[in-house]
Amino acid sequence: MSTRMVTFTLDGRLYGVDVDAVQEVLRGQTRTRIPLAPGTLAGLINLRGQVLSAIDLRVQLELPAREEEVEPMLVVIRVAGEPVALLVDTIGSVVDVDTDQFEPPPDTLSGNSRELLLGAYKLDSQLLLALDVDRAVAA
Repeated sequence: MSTRMVTFTLDGRLYGVDVDAVQEVLRGQTRTRIPLAPGTLAGLINLRGQVLSAIDLRVQLELPAREEEVEPMLVVIRVAGEPVALLVDTIGSVVDVDTDQFEPPPDTLSGNSRELLLGAYKLDSQLLLALDVDRAVAA
């Protein structure tokens, strides 16, 4: 059985989310910071009149901070019917993966990086880390 995944990068690693969870992909959206919000919440985005929370996946996955001059891209996903924006480094393509390529999260990952993954798909050239969107947004 195959699954379609929308891919994106964070700190040089390839991640993916199920295409069915993705509403759209955006760049260059203005974020409004929220005082006293947790570090994972990068702010709010006004998307055609709808206010979305923006989650910084680098903070969520305990990765190094993005360089100041680098503008993150956004993957807008739906969790429990509500849109949420995920800040990512770059957007990749849509790839088809098969269940026989799937394995549990690699032992080299620890902490949140491991907790927030469903597992990994072995692609020809690299590993595709499958993000658990429900857990990534809930955390």
